[in-house]
Amino acid sequence: MGITIIVAQAQNRTIGNNGTLPWHLSADLKRFKQLTTGNTVIMGRKTWDSIGKPLPNRHNIVITRSANLPLKGAQTASTLEAAIHMAPEGIEKFIIGGAEIYKLALLLASTIEMTLIHKEVSGDTSFPDVDFTNWQELGNTQHHDETSGLSYSFITYQRMIAR
Repeated sequence: MGITIIVAQAQNRTIGNNGTLPWHLSADLKRFKQLTTGNTVIMGRKTWDSIGKPLPNRHNIVITRSANLPLKGAQTASTLEAAIHMAPEGIEKFIIGGAEIYKLALLLASTIEMTLIHKEVSGDTSFPDVDFTNWQELGNTQHHDETSGLSYSFITYQRMIAR
């Protein structure tokens, strides 16, 4: 099983504002749950703090500089590589944020599952700039959320050059 980045971002790469998602899309949350349930989720401590609890039915690993930080329902690792190695074999490893963890994971991931919000959104956290030259788009479905008025796409990218 590989390493997959899963991210929701605006057109200007915004992924967060004050520790929260700057939008609410039920379909995106449902897709996130569908893809990650039964797998490992790897996140930074700030992402863990913003969620506030372990994600159910997933193996939660938090990357933190505080090695002895007690996190109920999650393992801790000091590096992304350590987190990947402690994940159980045979299940997908999903990188769920934040920005610094995404930046590191872009060097290792084989797949990106992206929700692209078709709007520029202000925020204080951005997804790293990705050179998609070595990535192939495998799927792209467009949607519109009546409640929020937002248009968005679910896009799957796969790395063309093996890592």
